[in-house]
Amino acid sequence: MPSSFFGRIALAATLVASSIGAVAEPLRISATMTPKEQIRLDFKDGSGHYVLMVRREGTAGGLGLFDKAHLVEYGRHDIVPGVAGDPSGYLVVTADDGAIAYLKWTVRSIFLPTPDGSVLLDDNGFWEVVSGTGKFRGLKGAGTMHIKSAGSSDRLFTFNGDLVPARP
Repeated sequence: MPSSFFGRIALAATLVASSIGAVAEPLRISATMTPKEQIRLDFKDGSGHYVLMVRREGTAGGLGLFDKAHLVEYGRHDIVPGVAGDPSGYLVVTADDGAIAYLKWTVRSIFLPTPDGSVLLDDNGFWEVVSGTGKFRGLKGAGTMHIKSAGSSDRLFTFNGDLVPARP
């Protein structure tokens, strides 16, 4: 039995796939997400604490049903720089044919000290399919996700996991 949190997520996805008698398809995609709208609340208490509500967009590339899909993040990033944070939100995945999958995601942000004295932001979490339309109706899936900086405001979102298409 996997002891890590992410190992348990992977096991859960495998159990979902086996319980409905379908074969899980791997998902391994990344997308550079560019901000389109932002609302930011800065705490005026000297902590640096802020909450960022953001809509970002990008195009997925990689392996699986979401390759080449248009992605839109609706996120809420609650961050205390140098301490930790709790980003979460929804990802709207739109395929070329107009089918939509809705993913819910949660990340834990940890600030790690580096040998040179700077701080490295490490964002790791998980995602799950919550609903869909068209060919994504009835889709099930879950996995891990990572967010990394891809410039001053762009972020690289990476999703790994398994998807189980609905049975016809």
